Amino acid sequence: MTTENINLMAHEPSPDQIAADRIYADWGLTDHEYDLIVKQMGRRPNYTETGIFSGMWSEHCSYKKSKPALRKFWSKNDRVLQGPGEGAGILDIGDGQAVVFKAESHNHPSFVEPYEGAATGVGGILRDIFSMGAQPIAVLDSLRFGELTSAKTRNLVDGVIAGIAGYGNAIGIPNLGGEIGFDDTYAGNPLVNVMSVGLVNQAEMQVGQAKGTGNTIIYVGAKTGRDGINGASFASAEFSSTEESDRSAVQVGDPFLEKLVMDATIDAIRQYGQNIIGIQDMGAAGLLSSSSEMASKAGTGIELDLDLVPQREAALTPYELMLSESQERMLLVVQKGQEQPVIDLFAKAGLDAVAIGQVTDDGRYRLNFQGETVADVDIDFLTNAPEPQLDQVEPSRIKEADAAQYQPVVDDPSAVLADLLAQPTIASKASLFRHFDSQVRADTVIKPGGDAGVSRIRGTKKALAMTTDVNSRFAYLNPRVGGQMAVAEAGRNLVATGALPIGMTDCLNFGSPDNPEVYYELHQAVEGITEMAKALNTPVISGNVSLYNETDNQAIMPTAMVGMVGLIEDNQNITRANFQAAGDKVYLVGQTADSFNGSEIQKMQTGTIAGQLFDFDQAAEMNNQGFVLAAIQAGLVQSAHDLSEGGLAVALAEATFTKDLGLDVNFAGSAAQLFSETSGRFILSVAAENVAAFEEIIAENQARVVELGTVTADQTIKITATDGQIDLATAQAKDRYQNAIPQLMAE
Repeated sequence: MTTENINLMAHEPSPDQIAADRIYADWGLTDHEYDLIVKQMGRRPNYTETGIFSGMWSEHCSYKKSKPALRKFWSKNDRVLQGPGEGAGILDIGDGQAVVFKAESHNHPSFVEPYEGAATGVGGILRDIFSMGAQPIAVLDSLRFGELTSAKTRNLVDGVIAGIAGYGNAIGIPNLGGEIGFDDTYAGNPLVNVMSVGLVNQAEMQVGQAKGTGNTIIYVGAKTGRDGINGASFASAEFSSTEESDRSAVQVGDPFLEKLVMDATIDAIRQYGQNIIGIQDMGAAGLLSSSSEMASKAGTGIELDLDLVPQREAALTPYELMLSESQERMLLVVQKGQEQPVIDLFAKAGLDAVAIGQVTDDGRYRLNFQGETVADVDIDFLTNAPEPQLDQVEPSRIKEADAAQYQPVVDDPSAVLADLLAQPTIASKASLFRHFDSQVRADTVIKPGGDAGVSRIRGTKKALAMTTDVNSRFAYLNPRVGGQMAVAEAGRNLVATGALPIGMTDCLNFGSPDNPEVYYELHQAVEGITEMAKALNTPVISGNVSLYNETDNQAIMPTAMVGMVGLIEDNQNITRANFQAAGDKVYLVGQTADSFNGSEIQKMQTGTIAGQLFDFDQAAEMNNQGFVLAAIQAGLVQSAHDLSEGGLAVALAEATFTKDLGLDVNFAGSAAQLFSETSGRFILSVAAENVAAFEEIIAENQARVVELGTVTADQTIKITATDGQIDLATAQAKDRYQNAIPQLMAE
C-alpha cells in the first residue's frame, strides 16, 4: 500500500472496529443486515464496503420496506413503453413520439437547507428525464408545509420557493404548476415533491443498463465533492428536535452547469445514440447507485478505477467518492472503441467526460483505488436488500371512527365563503408561483393557477396536460379511499382542460414503516391508487417513496401524491377553468351529498379533522369524467372546473376571478352543502347558442347534470340555496382569495 493510500484512509476504522463499535448502525444497517453481509462475503466488510451497503440498502435506494406494497401497482397497458425500474416511465402518444415523466421527493434535505434541498430536487428529477433521451418540457411541484402562522414555516416556504425558482428558471424549463397545502402535521417535516415531464422520439429512447462485457463506463458532468455524503441514508431516517441535522448530507446545485449537462446529453444521444448502451443520472447514493444498478439490471458486473473520477476537492477517500451526491453528474455506458466522439462532445461543452471503468461478466462490483482493490462484492447482493417482514395494524382512529358526518355551522353563508377563500390551502398561490418562469420555451398554453398545466407539442395539433394532486386529510381518515380520490381528482383536473388521462406517477410520503399503523396506511393507499388507476386506464409508470417523514415519533399524515399526464389530440379542445363571458349558462355535473369529514370547512371550524370518510362513488366519478370530456371534445364547453377543497361555492367563486365576472345561480341543496366536498363533480359554463346541443349530450350520456344559473357582468357572486344565500362582491371575494397568503407571509 502506498504512503498516500495510508494517509488518506488511516483514519478509517478497521473491519473489526466497525463490528465492535457497530459503526454500521449509525449508517442505518441493522445487526441482522450486517450479519448477512458478513456471511455472504465470508469476512467482515471494510469501511468502503460497509458504506456502499449502507447506501444501497437504505430505504431511499432499495425500497426494501416499500417493495411489498409497490408490487401491487398496475403498470401496463397498450401505451406503456417503459414502466417502473428506469429513470422515468414512458408512454406512447402517437406519431412516433412519447411522453416521459416521473416524480421525486426531496423532503429531508429541504427541511435542513430549504433553498438547496428544493433546488437540487428540481435538478435531480430533470436528470431522470433527460437520461431517458427526452427533452424536459415542464416541472410541477407538490408542496406541504406547517401552518403559515409559524415564523419557521414562513422561512421554509420562502427558502423552498426560492430554491425551486432559482434552479428551474436558470435552466430554462417552465414550471406549469402543482399544488401547495398547509397543515400542522408538516411543521416538523415539510414535503417537497417535484414532477418533470419530457418529450422524446421513440427511436431515441434510452435505458439505464450496463450491457456488453468490455464496454466503457464514462463519467460526465460536474466534479465530485463532499456535498451530500451518504444522503440516501440521511433520507431514510427520521428527525429529532433534540439532535442537529446533518447539513453535509444536503447537496449543492448549479443550474447553469445542469443546463450544459442536459444539452450535451441530449446531443450525444441524437448524434451517437447507436453507440450509447445506457445512461443513468447520479442521484441518491451518487456514483454507487448509478453504476451498480445499471449493472444489476443488465446482469453484468462493474469495475471502476476511482483514481480517474474527476474531483473538485483534494484527498477524497473511496467512501466519499462513492457516496457523494454532488449534483449535475451522469454515467454513460458506451460501446468499446466508440468512446472518443462522446467524450469530445462533452468536452466541447466544457464538461468533464472521463472513462473510469468497464463492464465485466463476473457479476462483481469491484472498486480500485491507488493500486488496491478497496471493494469487491457480489453486485446482485449489493443491489437487492433483504426485505423485512413488517406488521400492519389498522389505526384505531379509522377502526373506531364515527360514521356521522360533521355538520358545519353556516349561519352566514357569505362570511363562510369569504373565510374559506382565505384558508391557505384554498387561497391563491399566485404570490408563490409568480417566482416561477412558466412561459420559457414558449409552449405553455395554461399556466399555474388552472386545474392543470398545458403545454403544446410543436409541429402537431396535440398538447399535454399535467397535474399533481393529493388530499392527505382524506387519506388520514381512510388511506385506501383517499388514494382513490387522489387519482380521481388528478383525472378530473386533466379532463377539465380537455385532456384524456393516460398515465401517472406518484410520490408516497409516509412516516416510519416500522410503525405497523403507518405500514398499514402505505399498503392501503397503494391499493386505492391501483384500483382507481385501473378504472381510469392510467398505469403507474414511475414513482418515488419517501418514508420516515416524522419528528420525535410524530408522523405526517399519509400523503400519497399523484402526478398525472393527459393527452389533448386537438389544441382547439383546450379548456380553461374560469368563466369566459356574461350570459353563459352554468351547470353542475354530479350529485352533492353531506361530505364534510376531512373537509376544509371541518378543519376551519373545528381546527382538526375527524370521523369516518364519506363515500366515494367510483362509477359516478368515471361517468362524470367521460361526459365532461365528450362535451368538451364536441366544442360545447366554455369553461370547466373540477370541485375539490371548499366544494361548490369555492369553485364557483374561483371561476369568476380571472375576468372579474359575477354569477347568479340556484342550488337545490342546503347552504352547508355548498361547502361539501363530494368527489366526482365539475362546474361547466356553456354559451347560450350551445345550450340545446349540450343538453342533448346530457341525455345521451344519462349524466347527472343540472343547470344552476348564469354568468353575469355585475361582479356579484349570488348563490341561492334552499336555506340561505351567498351575496358577495366578486372584488371582495377575490381580495380575500388573492391576499390571504401574502398577508400571512408578511407577518
